[in-house]
Amino acid sequence: MTDTSPARLEALKGHAAMLLFATLISGSFTLGHLTAPHIDPGALTALRFALAAGVMAGVILAGPKGERRLTVTAPWRFLLLGVLLGSYFVLMFEALRLTDPVSLAAVFTMTPLMTALFGFLILRQGISPLVGGSLLLAASGAVWVVFRGDVGAMLAFDVGAGELIFLGACVCHALYIPLITVLNRGESGKLFTLWTVLGGFLVVGFYAFPAILRTDWTDLPAIVWVTAVYISVFASALTFFLMRYGALRLPAAKVMAYGYLIPTVVIVLEGLSGHGWVEPPVLLGVAATVLALLMLVANRDVAR
Repeated sequence: MTDTSPARLEALKGHAAMLLFATLISGSFTLGHLTAPHIDPGALTALRFALAAGVMAGVILAGPKGERRLTVTAPWRFLLLGVLLGSYFVLMFEALRLTDPVSLAAVFTMTPLMTALFGFLILRQGISPLVGGSLLLAASGAVWVVFRGDVGAMLAFDVGAGELIFLGACVCHALYIPLITVLNRGESGKLFTLWTVLGGFLVVGFYAFPAILRTDWTDLPAIVWVTAVYISVFASALTFFLMRYGALRLPAAKVMAYGYLIPTVVIVLEGLSGHGWVEPPVLLGVAATVLALLMLVANRDVAR
């Protein structure tokens, strides 16, 4: 018999939000790889946060009259979140200068395991055997993809600098998820997202101020602006909203489990864009991450 309880329905809404989240994030890897050679990572990240903040402010001001409030209490919360998200995006674009999107997408699938650890340490969220097993399966698949299915390279731990840089970025991303719950003060999703991207802009803008001044904004190629708009509207403002929506309805580890889909989507995008397809052995690792996601989705969960 189908479970239609309110708690189960809320959990299903959380799953739908995170499915869209994974799809939107995947596009940012391919676009980011194309853009990385043309602009400093800090300048690009500051631009994405500024555009995202403008979009969210416009959405709020265009909404119902009673929901047009732009102020929040304890704004320091969003500077903390801004440090984490700003670090993630700057390190991501630095890493894309050194390696390919598929490898970084694979590293990203390790984030749920780190998120589960932070979820336990910060929120005391337990992990069932099924969830723990799926996280380990996905991490194993990610390692297989990163090393391109080369057992020799795996034994020699022949991993590139780009992957190591992005692993640090993923630690920041994983810590962000449980902190959403800790720092939430009942703001609407739109208001929380606005202040999150504002916090990111202030932090990254301060860090990247010299690079922002050096950038010749009038001479950037079109791909930079296409990427900036995409990652600002779809892979920043909208995904932050979706992440918060999912985090309030699902355990932290399951929120980030949808990152398991990202390598598969990135591989398809890279192939279709003419950057080549991965070797067949690498697909074994991708299959493992997708199987891990299916294991988690099949496991019943309820809203917290």
